Amino acid sequence: MPIDLNEHLKQKNKNYKPQNENSNNGGGNNGNNRNRGFQNYPKMPSFNLPSGKKMATLYVVIILIALLFLLKPFTIINSGEVGVKITTGEFDPTPLQPGIHFFIPGVQRIIPVNTKVRIAEFTSAETQNFRNIDEGSIRDKAISVLDSRGLSVSVELAVQYRLDPLGVPQTIATWGQNWEERIIIPVIREIVRNVVGSFPAEELPTKRNEIATLIDQRFRENINSLENRPVQLESIQLTEIVLPIAIKEQIERVQVARQEAERARYEVERARQEAEKQAALAKGAADATIIQADAQAKANKIISQSLNNSLLQLRQIEVQGKFNEALQNNRDAKIFLTPGGSTPNIWLDSKDLQKSSSIGK
Repeated sequence: MPIDLNEHLKQKNKNYKPQNENSNNGGGNNGNNRNRGFQNYPKMPSFNLPSGKKMATLYVVIILIALLFLLKPFTIINSGEVGVKITTGEFDPTPLQPGIHFFIPGVQRIIPVNTKVRIAEFTSAETQNFRNIDEGSIRDKAISVLDSRGLSVSVELAVQYRLDPLGVPQTIATWGQNWEERIIIPVIREIVRNVVGSFPAEELPTKRNEIATLIDQRFRENINSLENRPVQLESIQLTEIVLPIAIKEQIERVQVARQEAERARYEVERARQEAEKQAALAKGAADATIIQADAQAKANKIISQSLNNSLLQLRQIEVQGKFNEALQNNRDAKIFLTPGGSTPNIWLDSKDLQKSSSIGK
């Protein structure tokens, strides 16, 4: 059945008596009336508290979580790194791969070691030397070397290398975490001094490639001779060879003189080639003249060999025939024959003589 809200409120007001009305009934009923008033209020809810065993377990969990954050018994190995676990001072030979690894605080510890390509740079730039082991960068002063004559030379170069990831625990156990100060820096300095010191300063610029090859070869031999081969050499770049000022000036003078000599040789060679060209042209012209003369001589010889008595008589008959034809056309012409009747004949026109004589008168 639906509940009538107005009837419910009226019934509730009847059961409730104000404190002022109860005070008129005397002091003896004050306590009862007060208790009746409090009975109308709702009761406080009751909580079911856990037992003692559950509370102890909860406390242990809270303590373990707090210790986990305070002691931090784990290490995260990033990509490009390997971890070295040390238990009571003993190095675990197996490197830890990237990921999260737990250890016992106070008994064990894990050292992350960078296995990326590192670079050791030896430069004379005016910058402070620094060691950035985490990033794998080392910058040091340029290597000072004495050449074969005792002159001071400065060499700048960069060495790129990396740790062998599988042999990192043995490397750290043998050489320590500052292994670069023992394997790389002093070794490369010694090798550069030995190689560059065997050349005179004047030859260093021209033998730069040979020097770089020798440094690379000897450094690889030294690294490979170490136990377990802890370091892998990537490359060595010989960036600069700084010579003394006097040597630089001397090399410049030699280069200038060499250039002048080369220019002089070029001019001499050019003049020689020009002379050879002119001589060749003259010889060609002479050879052409000789060839032409020889050809003419051969032609004359052939013509002379072809002349015989029969041919000459034939030529004479041909000429005599032409004279006869001329006499038929010009009867006053006079013909003089050479002795023996051979050609050529001399032909004079008598009419021409008469004209010339009349003009003379």
